[in-house]
Amino acid sequence: MRIGILGGTFDPPHAGHMALAQAAKEALSLDEVIWIPAFQNPLKGRKSTPARQRLEMVKMADPGVDGIEVSDSEIHPRGQIYAIDTVSELQYLNPAEYWFIVGADSLKTLPQWKQPERLLRLCRIAAAVRGKADPQDVLKFLPEPLRSGIDFIPMETVEISSTAVRELVYRGRPIDRYVSKAVIKYVQENKLYKI
Repeated sequence: MRIGILGGTFDPPHAGHMALAQAAKEALSLDEVIWIPAFQNPLKGRKSTPARQRLEMVKMADPGVDGIEVSDSEIHPRGQIYAIDTVSELQYLNPAEYWFIVGADSLKTLPQWKQPERLLRLCRIAAAVRGKADPQDVLKFLPEPLRSGIDFIPMETVEISSTAVRELVYRGRPIDRYVSKAVIKYVQENKLYKI
């Protein structure tokens, strides 16, 4: 089995996340992509929407692609969970070829991740290169031992972020171009992203 892991806060999940999952699935011939909402991102200072609500939104994101799964393995409040913990557990429960999917810009923080060398012994990193970006520009930020564990996947640029979606909701602007109808309804019913 060839499995991609798409981790993140998904606050909220949007078209960019869906495009990333699809691009990785196609480029790496993955059997499935597992979306795993983080309980809390250790590299982000902002307080996120509660994990259970973000999990519900991920389930509603509906990328319309076969082989997309959702896991709640990181949202239980048992302390900080890192990529290495998730991949170790997955390899133990279901040995397979794994790729941890990120945007290429996230690679710059890879040396700050917990045990990045060990992580790359358990899986590879699939990094989406958007538009005309040069993968070599990203690799130069990484120590030599980490570079060989990276696979770059081409992806069309999707001009949206969770921060931008939250800002649009706060300003009362439409977000239907970026998130599914079910997520919009959930955001409205739960009064998310209003201060």
